[in-house]
Amino acid sequence: MTTPRSTTRSTHSPASLPAALPEEGSYVQGTLKWLITITAALGAMLEVIDTSIVNVALNDIQATLGATVSEVGWVVTSYGIANVVLIPLSAWLGSTFGKKSYFVFSMIGFTIASVLCGLSTNLPLLVIARILQGLCGGGLLAKAQAILFETFPPAEQGVAQAVFGVGVIAGPAIGPTLGGILTDTLGWRWIFFINLPIGILAVAMALLFLPPDGPKQANNKVSVDWWGIALLIGAVGGLQTVLEEGQKEGWLASSFIVTLIITSTVSMVLFIWWELRVRDPAVDLRVLRHRSLAAGSLYSGVVGIGLYGTLFAVPLFTQGVLRFSATQTGFLLAPGALSSAIMMVLLGKLSSRIDARILIGLGAIGSSLVMFQLATITPQTGSDELFMPLLLRGGVTVLMFLPLSLASLGGLPKQEVSAGSGFYNLTRQLGGSIGIAILTTLLAQREAFHTAVLSAKLTAFDPETQERLALMTELFRSRGSDAVTAQSQALAAMQQLVQTQAAVLSYADTFRFVGIMFLCSLPLLLFLGKGQSRGNAANLH
Repeated sequence: MTTPRSTTRSTHSPASLPAALPEEGSYVQGTLKWLITITAALGAMLEVIDTSIVNVALNDIQATLGATVSEVGWVVTSYGIANVVLIPLSAWLGSTFGKKSYFVFSMIGFTIASVLCGLSTNLPLLVIARILQGLCGGGLLAKAQAILFETFPPAEQGVAQAVFGVGVIAGPAIGPTLGGILTDTLGWRWIFFINLPIGILAVAMALLFLPPDGPKQANNKVSVDWWGIALLIGAVGGLQTVLEEGQKEGWLASSFIVTLIITSTVSMVLFIWWELRVRDPAVDLRVLRHRSLAAGSLYSGVVGIGLYGTLFAVPLFTQGVLRFSATQTGFLLAPGALSSAIMMVLLGKLSSRIDARILIGLGAIGSSLVMFQLATITPQTGSDELFMPLLLRGGVTVLMFLPLSLASLGGLPKQEVSAGSGFYNLTRQLGGSIGIAILTTLLAQREAFHTAVLSAKLTAFDPETQERLALMTELFRSRGSDAVTAQSQALAAMQQLVQTQAAVLSYADTFRFVGIMFLCSLPLLLFLGKGQSRGNAANLH
């Protein structure tokens, strides 16, 4: 049976859940609501982890499948494109097919696609499987918190969202750790096969514990906005491809990238025009009339740059400069993920008592200070020096992540929260891609600059250079090399020192850039709401 629309909460046991969950206005009590939370979080966490888990296995995939460096990059790019295309469509898909049905379908599809990834015998098959995985993964992120919104009363939404957010924030740090361990021990295919038992468990829990789709939701019939979907694929898919492939292709020097930029721009303009005039849009852009959502979505992009961009740069530095293994790098990031989890739970209990803008401001300033601390790295920096900044980074990021959702979505009418949260999450995902693209380009340009500056100082007329060259030549001679070979080895060693120092300086510039970006984002706080209406914000996915 279904309880009436009232404020009465369900007291049925888990076994009676499918018939006992209330409609809007009443909620689940006791252990059952946490089983629903675990179910939703498990599916979303799988999707987030698979965004980054594959990065550490690219070299092994390339060697096994006989792909080039540029070709194997599509294993990452294809997933990201499919993911960002699906996210803004999630509100429409959920209302058309039902939240539970769509979530279960996405979970099953994600699990099957993961197995197909692991079984792939060539690169095209792997890329196709990753596209399917990305499309289904977007649905997992999209509907998980909408389910929580129907399960928890507004007074408990902060705690529910905090528990859920643990996986969303910790996932990007867990991914490289898990991926490194599986790749080093069992092989790269197991980074996909590991999803099979977890996926089966998540599907079983979803079927047992998630609330059924009501008749109005299940029978919702609207016309399909095929033009809007096609234009969205051209706009967002093209942009994502530009961001992920631009650096490798040389940006505007590549006709492929230029064509994509033009296609994406034209598609975006036509998409906005079409969605604002069609009766049943695939993506309801009218929701951006709310100032707090528009500003919050922009700030969500900034958070995406800081969250994903930093987690992109740190592993590159530790593995490329400090020569850490993938597993060592993963364990270095793990305490930060634990810090995020603890802070998320604590903040969930305090978020209703403090103006969200104050917390976001503190998070932005704290993140800036952490970035400036990371910018003090040297070639002698080790895990001890990186531990505390990365631990603090995990905590202060949460100060922006959770309150920002409250400030952006808390003031929206309930019927517009789903569309608003889809756009909000799209900007965060795109922010991450933009951040990685910017930091990749910045690293390359600053390393070339510092290499040129340092090399210019190493001249035959510089006494210090001559003295160091003589000492290093003598060192190699003492190890058994003849005079000519020893001098060549000394010159190569000095060149390596220059390259290492230039790389360190470029990473320092990158961290400093992210810190300045967080400070420059503070004026956006003036356009945000206080985040007091927590029930709406909990529909964030």
